[in-house]
Amino acid sequence: MKSQSVVTELRRKIFAEVARVAYESDNPQVDLEEIPYRITPDETPRYRESIYRERQIAAERVRLAMGLSLRPANRPVSITAGMDKSTIAEKYYEPPLMQIIPSACDKCPDNEYVVSNQCRNCISHACIKACRRQAVSIVNGRSYIDQSKCIKCGKCKQSCPYDAIAHHVRPCAAACGIKAISSDEYGRAKIDNDKCVACGQCMSACPFGAIADKSQIYQLIKAIKQGDEVVAAVAPAIIGQFGKNVTLGKLKSGLLALGFKDAYEVAVGADVGCIAEAHHYVKDVVTGKLPFLFTSCCPAWAVLVKKQFPDLAAEVSQELTPMVATARSVKTLRPNARVVFIGPCAAKKLEASRRTVRSFVDFVITIEELAGMFDAQNIDLEALEEMPVNIEATGAGRGYAYAGGVAGAIEKCIAEYYPDTEVKIRHAEGLADCRKILTLVKAGKLNGYMIEGMGCPGGCVAGVGTIIPSEQAKLAVEQTVHSAQKQVPSKEMENLAEELAKMR
Repeated sequence: MKSQSVVTELRRKIFAEVARVAYESDNPQVDLEEIPYRITPDETPRYRESIYRERQIAAERVRLAMGLSLRPANRPVSITAGMDKSTIAEKYYEPPLMQIIPSACDKCPDNEYVVSNQCRNCISHACIKACRRQAVSIVNGRSYIDQSKCIKCGKCKQSCPYDAIAHHVRPCAAACGIKAISSDEYGRAKIDNDKCVACGQCMSACPFGAIADKSQIYQLIKAIKQGDEVVAAVAPAIIGQFGKNVTLGKLKSGLLALGFKDAYEVAVGADVGCIAEAHHYVKDVVTGKLPFLFTSCCPAWAVLVKKQFPDLAAEVSQELTPMVATARSVKTLRPNARVVFIGPCAAKKLEASRRTVRSFVDFVITIEELAGMFDAQNIDLEALEEMPVNIEATGAGRGYAYAGGVAGAIEKCIAEYYPDTEVKIRHAEGLADCRKILTLVKAGKLNGYMIEGMGCPGGCVAGVGTIIPSEQAKLAVEQTVHSAQKQVPSKEMENLAEELAKMR
């Protein structure tokens, strides 16, 4: 399947090469060292000024795909240094999850107004008149901005009749809604891990592919290769990701071809959470016992609340997220199973590492990483047979995949179980919007509301681990929502929700 950009294509090539080594290599240490030369096989650089820089960046990507940290810049270290720790059949990565590859960062200017060659040196000189700090002048027949005087107010840009003044903002920093990205002493981007919630929007925004999260595909394949009972729990956002002709039945065939023993819909776990949060809202918020209710299925949103609004953290729902509910359900049916969550989200890797979650979710990989595994094994999903799939999820559970779908699903359940109950809903998508909503909540302006937060603009269908445009992904998921045999989970599932909540 065609990648969205050159950056995603390069990432996918790395995942495919690492997966191929994990599946096939008798000498992985040697074969992993060779991957940068497979990515850049000749003497002609494709994307950078030299093949040496391209191979350096590819080498760092290999390490991140192995769950390892980046190498130091001031001493020689092999690509596979420390590999003995990561070549295990267990969940593994060295924190932090998100990292900036220094050799890949282009040191983009951050918040800078610059005059372009569109300047016509017009008579009005509106840009000069607009600047109160005398930072704009005429140099060599063109407006010029003295950066030492500029206060970044943007009035010069607003005044220019030819739009000749550009506002340069570092793409990764602009995408970060919580201002977790700044500059290091060399002008490269730097992530503040005390602020970062691992949503990965910076990774999607970087046009140089300088930001990446760490993968668990090597460790997962090790577990498959040693014969473990590895099963997939696929998020509802996976619908449509591999093409409109790839159904859940074909996807299941592909997963079995990779070595998985079975596949389950995470949307069933969403149904469980949907019921629980519907009861929670009516019994606690509508009655006034609690001021409001935060949904909890997005880990980036939940971590944002805990990090930046700790006094509101207690209001994040304690009900099981769809991933955890599904994993616990699978473990009751198959106690020896190794559960792999496959979804659109980098932050789920952090959620799966929590003390209360890690014994149920054994691995987390993104849809993008799964695509790399299919590439490694030369699996054409469209050509595979349609496997029978036990479809259990409702339209409500599948709707969790897009922004507004979580609160909307809970609202459907409330309408079914508690007719005539008024439901107040607000939803936020993107961390900047989430912060605004949380500020209103803190000021007491959203009492009585159920509040859904999504770290990615558009919801899970726009997660950084997806491989198709979010608009296209949303349409595909909406079709499965509308075509579901049941739109709302039956109240009888409440007993299942209670049993899963008790598991430790």
